Amino acid sequence: MSKRSSGIAAATRSGSDAPAGARAAVLAFLKERNGAGIAEVAEHLGVTYEGARLQVARLEKEGLIEKRVVRGRAPGRPLARYVLSRAGEHAFPKSYDELTIGLIDALTARLGPQALKDVLTEFTDRRVREWEPRLAGMSLKERIAALREIYGGDDPYMTVELGRGNLRLIERNCPFLNVASRRPALCSVTVSTLERLLGVKVVREERFQAGHGRCVFRVLADQPVDVRRFRFAFEPEAVPAPAG
Repeated sequence: MSKRSSGIAAATRSGSDAPAGARAAVLAFLKERNGAGIAEVAEHLGVTYEGARLQVARLEKEGLIEKRVVRGRAPGRPLARYVLSRAGEHAFPKSYDELTIGLIDALTARLGPQALKDVLTEFTDRRVREWEPRLAGMSLKERIAALREIYGGDDPYMTVELGRGNLRLIERNCPFLNVASRRPALCSVTVSTLERLLGVKVVREERFQAGHGRCVFRVLADQPVDVRRFRFAFEPEAVPAPAG
């Protein structure tokens, strides 16, 4: 298997009994050729037409590739070609983290720290506007429970503790960790968003950047904030977790 194919093998493993190497090879071939027919896939893999058809059908069923019908130069039946879907494109290496960090640094260098704060304030405002209608009429505990999905629907890595005097959101998988570890100012968006939506003070008492292996947002129900005036604020600096 080529180096490029091996790099995407993990992304193409599933419950299928097809070898991951062959599946990755099909994706890599379609990527290089910008699409191909089943006969071309069969020739590239050195397998029968039926074997290639099964590989292609599995990848199409999983949403990694999609069929496009094109008319050939000669009259006759239209040809079916298969190309990567958007999900399939994401099986290949991307550099979103470096792009985001570069944009943050360029913005700060060009326009100054206040410009970064202004942008994060606008980002926070947009998230609040998105969530406010969903939380209308809910109690504090109901809002906290709903906000476990702040990063995505039915997030299995965000849990809620709603004990007496112990209101916490516990995040075990940060979807922005690579960027947030290097530019932790982004995490202040989450804290500020939670405070705006809950109407009380929120403190991130554990954080990935400090070596805790998770982020824990404690909700201080007895410390209300004026949501009409509050917009965005940077968090205090992180305190490293004790060794051992």
